[in-house]
Amino acid sequence: MRWSSRGPIIALLVALAGCSGGGSTSTPSAVTTPTPVVPPLTNFATLIVDSGPTAAVGGVRTYVGDDIPYVTLTICAPDTTTCQTIDHVVVDTGSVGLRILASVLNPSMIAALPQQKDDSANPVAECLAFVDGYAFGSVRFVDFKIGGEAVANMPMQIIGDGDRFAAVPASCSAGGGTRLAAVKDIGGNGILGIGVTTTDCGTRCTVTGGSSAAAYYDCPPTGCVNIIARAATTIAPFQQLPNPVAAMAVDNNGSIISLPAVPDSGARTLTGTLYFGIGTQTNNALGAATVVTTSSSAAGSAGLFTVVYKAASLTNSFIDSGSNSYFFTDSAITACADTNLKGYYCPPTPLSLALVIQGRNGTNATVALPLFDAKPLLLGANAAVPGIGADPTATASLKPVPRSFDLGLPFFFGRNVYIGIEGRAAGTATGPFFAF
Repeated sequence: MRWSSRGPIIALLVALAGCSGGGSTSTPSAVTTPTPVVPPLTNFATLIVDSGPTAAVGGVRTYVGDDIPYVTLTICAPDTTTCQTIDHVVVDTGSVGLRILASVLNPSMIAALPQQKDDSANPVAECLAFVDGYAFGSVRFVDFKIGGEAVANMPMQIIGDGDRFAAVPASCSAGGGTRLAAVKDIGGNGILGIGVTTTDCGTRCTVTGGSSAAAYYDCPPTGCVNIIARAATTIAPFQQLPNPVAAMAVDNNGSIISLPAVPDSGARTLTGTLYFGIGTQTNNALGAATVVTTSSSAAGSAGLFTVVYKAASLTNSFIDSGSNSYFFTDSAITACADTNLKGYYCPPTPLSLALVIQGRNGTNATVALPLFDAKPLLLGANAAVPGIGADPTATASLKPVPRSFDLGLPFFFGRNVYIGIEGRAAGTATGPFFAF
């Protein structure tokens, strides 16, 4: 909003009003132009990379939990003061929707959250597949708060809750991988999915039968078996889990992950910022960032672009803050011999990976990524480590995405990464896109 001063005009009118004849004169009162009050910006949250909520038990690390970005958020039972603030929620640009582990919620909090019901008045649950497993649990309504942003009556998933949701449907687990039901499974207390789509499964879940990768179930007392249809909307009343950013009132066209650079040896902790909105406030301009548009949900899978690496066109590539390294296959790079680091690369000397990122809009971006020996970085005390990579085909717990280069969290170090939501305009760009 542009402010303009009307002081001189007002002063002139006052002076004219004082000229009533008779030769008398009057001195106009000074008019002071009020200084506009600009409210502070609140469209952001602090982003941290640290050792995580389960980094140590008795002083011993229980899992490789490096390079995981976290935020703190608050959920409340709708229209009540029954709330819980949850730290160490993983920020994931590779999924959509808010998911919190049942094990980290207070029992009173779970009891206070209304269950989503289907047309038969049965509670609703969801199954969502990830590259390393699947998450199953009930869908509940919450008032969601993060930074200065809020979404009322928003559906979220409680992962791993009990009662009729304890048994995972066969159609959910059939995709393989590990059931993600504990803090050690996901490396955090929950997942904040802020990917490029407005809802978590879009048209794939709007028909009965749905999709096995992301499916909603009705759950009568006998258990959850049948996949049901859920509408894809980003304003209440919601059915599918929305992208929490897309559901915000104003700053809802995307987000920005801003992290500082990391020394080659890593850092114990790292602090950055998660901004909401792109070009909606003075602190989230797109600027001169290179915009790389991606596949849309109409293509079946949104958020994909092409990476050219060593003359190979990897057409299913993506940027994923929820991946703790680069995941790609290159048999010419020395693999780690340590069995605890199966699949990771341990080149004897640092490498520079030359990539060309090709957007669906024809924009090409050339980047050089450092690749270091993963062993000293992952087994050391630092939580933020740069330049680590792994071969997903050599890691038993992963379901590799064919023809892909997964640009995980190390890609975010030292740059701003913009996540443009599908169908939402951000300046001259329209999502879905990534920009950096």
